Amino acid sequence: MRKSWLLLLLGMLSMCTMSCYLLKKPFTDPVIPVPNQFKKGDGKFTLIPATGIYLQSDQQEALLVAQSFVAHLNQCTGFNLQIEDFMSTSAGHNHILLQVDKTLIRLGTEGYHLNIQSDRITLQSARPAGLFYGLQTLRQLLPVEIESNQPLANISWQIPIYEIEDIPRFGWRGMHLDVCRHFFPKEFIKRYLDILAMYKINVFHWHLTEDQGWRIEIKKYPKLTEVGAWRVDRENQHWEQREQQKPGEKATYGGFYTQADIKEIIQYAQERFITVIPEIEMPGHAVAALAAYPQYSCTGGPFTVLPGAYWPITNIYCAGNDETFNFLENILAEVCDLFPGEFVHIGGDEANKANWEKCPKCQLRIKNENLKDEQELQSYFIHRIEKYLNSKGKRLIGWDEILEGGLAPNAAVMSWRGFEGGIAAANAGHDVVMSPTDFCYFDYYQGKTDEPPGIGGFLPLEKVYEFEPVPYSISADKKHHILGGQANLWTEYIATTRHAEYMLLPRLAALAEVVWSQPDRRELTNFKQRLEGHFDRLTRMDINFRVPLPLGLGGSKVVFNDTILSITKPVENCQIRYTLDGAEPTLQSELYIQPLPITQTTLIKAMTCLPGGRTSNPASKLINRVDRERNGLVYQYYQGEWDSLPDLSALTPVSTGRIYDLGLDGTPAGDKNYALVFNTALELMQDGMFTFYLESDDGSALWIDNQLVVKNDTGHGLLEKDGTINLAAGIHQLKVVYQQKWGDSALRLYYSSTTFTKRPVPAHLFLYQVK
Repeated sequence: MRKSWLLLLLGMLSMCTMSCYLLKKPFTDPVIPVPNQFKKGDGKFTLIPATGIYLQSDQQEALLVAQSFVAHLNQCTGFNLQIEDFMSTSAGHNHILLQVDKTLIRLGTEGYHLNIQSDRITLQSARPAGLFYGLQTLRQLLPVEIESNQPLANISWQIPIYEIEDIPRFGWRGMHLDVCRHFFPKEFIKRYLDILAMYKINVFHWHLTEDQGWRIEIKKYPKLTEVGAWRVDRENQHWEQREQQKPGEKATYGGFYTQADIKEIIQYAQERFITVIPEIEMPGHAVAALAAYPQYSCTGGPFTVLPGAYWPITNIYCAGNDETFNFLENILAEVCDLFPGEFVHIGGDEANKANWEKCPKCQLRIKNENLKDEQELQSYFIHRIEKYLNSKGKRLIGWDEILEGGLAPNAAVMSWRGFEGGIAAANAGHDVVMSPTDFCYFDYYQGKTDEPPGIGGFLPLEKVYEFEPVPYSISADKKHHILGGQANLWTEYIATTRHAEYMLLPRLAALAEVVWSQPDRRELTNFKQRLEGHFDRLTRMDINFRVPLPLGLGGSKVVFNDTILSITKPVENCQIRYTLDGAEPTLQSELYIQPLPITQTTLIKAMTCLPGGRTSNPASKLINRVDRERNGLVYQYYQGEWDSLPDLSALTPVSTGRIYDLGLDGTPAGDKNYALVFNTALELMQDGMFTFYLESDDGSALWIDNQLVVKNDTGHGLLEKDGTINLAAGIHQLKVVYQQKWGDSALRLYYSSTTFTKRPVPAHLFLYQVK
């Protein structure tokens, strides 16, 4: 008895020591997410061919975890490490002991205690999940060569001395993937799961149905995949400008997962302690399903699977037709049988109810159920689906629009339109997963310039790291309803697996730390230092992560005098390579050492070069050296709301002014509703066939000498259109009209010719006065 009390006291003293220590020292080794409690010691443990691996557990799941980890070690080291049953008398020096002990209640279901000493490593958990997460930490403490896919010689496999006790902050640590706008093969889904698992993400939200594609086999309704999984190929057109399918045209783009594929992926996820949450959209985002079975719409069709973005989308499931619910329940029956997790996501977002307003069946439903309006009809729809899911032992979760008209009794909410929906749901006693666009939409740009095509928005790594899933305005006694947080990767503009990886990382690492680590353990500078250690690791895994761009570039700048340009390294251990002639930089380009003198208009392009060989996308900056008197454009600013470029001839501008570069900087531009007209003279130094590229969000158009060269009209996200014109050397009148309607705004003009590649039109070519 005395011994038990002594052991308890020593354990309490150890925890106290660890708690005090973490307040004094940051975690400096490249582990993400940062452990919640730790104490670092002196020295190293060295993994050698004779290292003993011992497992003490009566759970088969724990054995599978250990076997997978040891197989990974053997693949990279070339060792032949074996797992043995633990016997206290047989464990000699230099061993790793893995223990799963259900009595370690303090560790919960996912926590672990890792004790690394110079001659042994002990990893303890109460459940196999904790064992798995502890091994992920151990993996990140090993040299990055552990991620190689073949044995490496002459590597010292050393691990720093630590004592770590780590328990996740949230039980829902989620990452989403939209496979409908663009389809990704089964092998990539497994690779995606591997990446999530390395960062201790435990929920994979699989967006399987949409207007642009149905991706899950439902055996009772084969046309869902025969018809709904395929759309006409418009991949050569901008997402927001794609033409509808024409009569007789064959749908060839798409794909789907068979039920065998899904079972294989679920098993793969379970081995990594990831729960797969399927999303079957309703009542909106259903055109792919209605293309296959139009009788479940309000109008009866016919429909085709949408090849791109069309808004508003009014074709949704008919809520007044009982056969619609039979159809959906039969689909959900197969979904529930496939997916063992607690939740089924039913979407519920962006359901345009215009057809419900005109549908006799829907109006009769409203009358017979004593509903107030179409909002309450959606609530009726969600309630009815929830009742069915509950009968199958599942819980319903949906986007925060399911709050409209009244929330179903046991439903959980995924709050994407900010925090407000989640706050309301939690305060009403509903479980919530926070996923606000401002912090969690990974389809948003990671930089303000020099990024691959995207839907708009701006979400840098630093903003993700600021995410706090539990708002202060939630009542203290309701905060337990915040299950956790999740990021979403929508793929309208993401057509390849490499692009998906680029958008995912390294932002996933920031999210992982937000949802695992306690707030007082998080510190941005320290996180970035640890993140640098992951770049080489990800390179060895052949993951196409975003390498940070050189700092100090991006966009354009007008100067009236000679200046200098300073470029800053985005990470400590890197090089910057650059060009000054508009050419793309390479590893052989000039090495940046000191600030660059700029005496004339110059287009600088530079890239970050990491030690492992990975480089960033090129970042550029056009420095326009202009004459204050000679150069410039006149803008006219109009206020009003238009869906396309307006006729402004009869309107009086609210204001006018002079700027020196074509764009929104220096004008009264904002995110509301307005139009701008720019007039100037364009001075060309040579004859030629010129192509002009007008990029805008929303509409724009370009005239040269009163000839329409580029029309980029109507409301849309960031979109580029081009046009070609033969021009002689000399002065030409240039006019640009731009229209903005809410949301993001952008306007940029580029050009090219037979003698030079595409680049911004330099501001010194814009003449304010022509004499």
